[in-house]
Amino acid sequence: MAVKQTAGRDALGQFAPKFAQLNDDVLFGEVWSREEALSLRDRSLVTVVSLMAQGLVDSSFQYHLTTAKQNGITRQEIAEILTHAAFYAGWPKAWAAFRMATAVWTEDGESDEKARHQQSMVFPIGAPNDGFAQYFVGQSYLQPLAAGPVGVYNVTFEPGCRNNWHIHQAQQGGGQMLLCVAGRGYYQEWGQPARELHPGDVVNIPTGVKHWHGAAPDSWFSHLALEVPGVNCSNEWLEPVSDEEYGKLK
Repeated sequence: MAVKQTAGRDALGQFAPKFAQLNDDVLFGEVWSREEALSLRDRSLVTVVSLMAQGLVDSSFQYHLTTAKQNGITRQEIAEILTHAAFYAGWPKAWAAFRMATAVWTEDGESDEKARHQQSMVFPIGAPNDGFAQYFVGQSYLQPLAAGPVGVYNVTFEPGCRNNWHIHQAQQGGGQMLLCVAGRGYYQEWGQPARELHPGDVVNIPTGVKHWHGAAPDSWFSHLALEVPGVNCSNEWLEPVSDEEYGKLK
């Protein structure tokens, strides 16, 4: 899966366009995306140790620590990685790295559960889904995977998180497909019993059908959301799934 990066163009696109292009398209678009050689998790590990060995514990180091966490490296693992590297890179450098790592891995149990969920699938969890937070109960995350005629997004729900009842609208075509990739969740259409979802399950959602989907109360859950092409497609967001309704699920 290609890693998409725009930091170079955002910061230096006008001043140093070639450097920005090499940073975004070559370093991240090609080198980081060669998962046939190393996984994203492995590349994060190598990068963190390389930067620590040089004493480069600045904002870029914090970025790569955060990326390492998103790529599945747990709090216990980063502690062991930095401890091991300290004997080769230098004790003061390790102290500086640990100060930043403890800020990144602030959550304990939640962080580990999230990391384990990340390790159970090949798609990244992504960033907090702040743009749609008003339509969710609980915390969700969003990672765009593909644009163009068919948009593909990895949507991740923390335990107990679900989106509101909603309807996909279109004058022609449209709708959505869900491809479940990790964890346990639910899909429910209005007036129908909820369907339990597991990795490998596929849900076809036609236009005009009122529905919701989300995680089980005791499990993280991720699915790929594929936008079916159509004419004048839109989402009609409705009321939240009440705690009473959701509480009936096992």
